Amino acid sequence: MLILAGLKDELLAAQAEARSIKTQLEGEVALNSRLRTAINDLSASWELEPVDESREEARGDALVDQLCYLGATLRDRVRDALHIGVKRAMAVVCSSFSYDMEVVSHGFVTDISKSDAENGERLHALIDDAEVSGERLAKLFEPEVLPPKNSSGAGEDGEGRDAD
Repeated sequence: MLILAGLKDELLAAQAEARSIKTQLEGEVALNSRLRTAINDLSASWELEPVDESREEARGDALVDQLCYLGATLRDRVRDALHIGVKRAMAVVCSSFSYDMEVVSHGFVTDISKSDAENGERLHALIDDAEVSGERLAKLFEPEVLPPKNSSGAGEDGEGRDAD
């Protein structure tokens, strides 16, 4: 009888542990599903192929691969956006003003008679002065560099269409 009571206690403990593990597993499955949806939504908003989960054993690996691909692709697209923005800004400058594009392409011009600190202060003042007009100019280029708005609400929304 003692052995039976001990086995019954062990069975009850195992059942309680199984319920706890089941609850944890259900939470992980729900989180995995939300991550999958967020990755697919983000990929779709940047016009990338969704995760291929046709092979059940590769589901986790497919999500990791998609995240790596998404990161590399977004880096390339942000780099392209930077280049587009700089080139467009230089074209705007040239549209009504007379500047030597070779000089402008080297960045900020410093005064060699001033200290680095004085040149730094001047640079920060120029950047501050350009904030509002720069924001206005950047908004003109948003449709060329940002992905379409994501309707899922899973992250930051962009405007416009992709430049590629």
